[in-house]
Amino acid sequence: MTYPATRTYACYQDGRAGGGGDLNPTNPACAAAVAQGGKQPLWDFYGVLIGNAGGRHREIIPDGQLCGAGTTKYAAYNAVSADWPTTNLQSGANITFRYNAWAPHPGTWYQYVTRDGWNPDAPLKWSDLEATPFDQITNPPLGSGASGAEYVWNARLPNKSGRHIIYSIWQRSDSAEAFYNCSDVNFGGGGGPTTPPTTAPPTTPPTTPPAGGDACTASIRVDSSWSGGYQATVTVRNTGSATANPWTATWTMPSGSTVSQGWNATVSQSGSTVTATAPSWSPPLAPGGSVTIGYISSGSPSPAPSGFRLNGAVCGS
Repeated sequence: MTYPATRTYACYQDGRAGGGGDLNPTNPACAAAVAQGGKQPLWDFYGVLIGNAGGRHREIIPDGQLCGAGTTKYAAYNAVSADWPTTNLQSGANITFRYNAWAPHPGTWYQYVTRDGWNPDAPLKWSDLEATPFDQITNPPLGSGASGAEYVWNARLPNKSGRHIIYSIWQRSDSAEAFYNCSDVNFGGGGGPTTPPTTAPPTTPPTTPPAGGDACTASIRVDSSWSGGYQATVTVRNTGSATANPWTATWTMPSGSTVSQGWNATVSQSGSTVTATAPSWSPPLAPGGSVTIGYISSGSPSPAPSGFRLNGAVCGS
């Protein structure tokens, strides 16, 4: 899994950030894993696997060894640490999963999440996971991404809060081989309901905040970065006197930066302009309210995007 990044992939990216063609992670958890197990698990970030699994995952992987799939090579990635690189996600939001396809194979992917009340200060056990996967897909489409060929599919995140682990199992259908991943994530609020609204859309005409710099404010937070890309969250607040119904946020990306995916909105880019439109489940943006929009972009987070607007009105900082 490359998004949200697994421990091996995130540490591989962290190690690449130093340049020079070698892997020297600076993240404390990643550095400790390299000290214990060497650098090869990072070069082989995609290889956390068992060749003869055949669906017997809970039988053959002991409690406490889920992240390394019970293997010696990846045992360092079972370690308990608050320092593992973490992806910020929105509870209940749509997500585009990305999974490296170093060697494409047919099969089924199962995405589990840790249950409420799990203990993050103890090694991950099977009983720490919800009983059923929140997402399951067979033979997702094959595309391309930052790690090369990737499987790409859309899903809905569960309603969670705070620190969790998304545990992914890919069971091939053409052999007994299976792959395993731990992605450390942090769930925030505002992701929307777990199912789309069943009520009819409002019949009132759209309204736009009044023009001028006091109509809205916008801020951007860089959540994580790596060599050649980064993840960020944009927060837009309606400081005008009218409701934005529906709302559309736009901003300008610096030269060399291209948004590859977004969430909490329908995000697209034309030239240097990014447009984020309200998803179907999003309520009107009332005065004083705010929306958060996450995205992943190529390039560097500095200089930051600029020229934020809400329904055409200029946003202040």
